[in-house]
Amino acid sequence: MVIREEDSREKHVLEVAKSMMTAARTAPKGCGIDHLEMAVLTGEEINRLAAEMRRLGELHGRGFFLRDADNVENSQAVVLIGCHSAVRNLDCGLCGSPTCREKQTAAPAVPCTFDVTDLGIAVGSAVAMAADFRIDNRILYSAGVTAREMKLLPCCSIVYAIPLSVNGKNIYFDRTSKCQAGK
Repeated sequence: MVIREEDSREKHVLEVAKSMMTAARTAPKGCGIDHLEMAVLTGEEINRLAAEMRRLGELHGRGFFLRDADNVENSQAVVLIGCHSAVRNLDCGLCGSPTCREKQTAAPAVPCTFDVTDLGIAVGSAVAMAADFRIDNRILYSAGVTAREMKLLPCCSIVYAIPLSVNGKNIYFDRTSKCQAGK
């Protein structure tokens, strides 16, 4: 049997994407409480995400959304990782409200500081997994915001997207900028 790399590439990227979700799930969580949600996009869902990124980029004058949409569209998979806007009742004050109850009243959609920290650690664990398998990736705020707007992770107030690609050259770096200064 001969297995050619180009014939197994997408399957391999999908398996690594699943491993990335496992790495994010098992990453340390503050107080051992897990408020993360994750998903992997492939095929037509990637195209839908890229199209919506372009629409939002044009609508709001955000050139980097257009540039990033090109990257997303040329990816074999996109991992989404987000956090819920939950309350832990720790009353730590890190979010700016003196108590969790006051935060819930003042800014219910704002996630707990611990959940945002957990999200960052989980995203770091996920991209480390991709790097271990030499899968090119980049953490995209733009694609995450778009995924949130599309309600791809409906309970999440913050979402990051991690597109994955296997090509002869990393498509996420040395990119042509479509950004204007200050935007």
